[in-house]
Amino acid sequence: MLQQVYCYGGIGIYRYIVDFAGCGATVPLAGFGNLLAKGTIQKVQENGLIGAFTGGTVAAAGGIAAAVFFGYIASLISKPKIKKQ
Repeated sequence: MLQQVYCYGGIGIYRYIVDFAGCGATVPLAGFGNLLAKGTIQKVQENGLIGAFTGGTVAAAGGIAAAVFFGYIASLISKPKIKKQ
């Protein structure tokens, strides 16, 4: 079983924000940064220095892939309009 990372973010207080705010603290921008930090910390613990370069990308790969995929689908469905100056 993977060891759970208890330190959220750089100074360790984001965990308390998530506990207080709930799901609202784990969505888009703040949640993405938190996910990158957690993934990096976990990979550094497992793989050492190389984990600092790969951990964030591995942890956020699913979210990044989903954003690109759904953005592409939205661009196929929608019709672009030029703004009038």
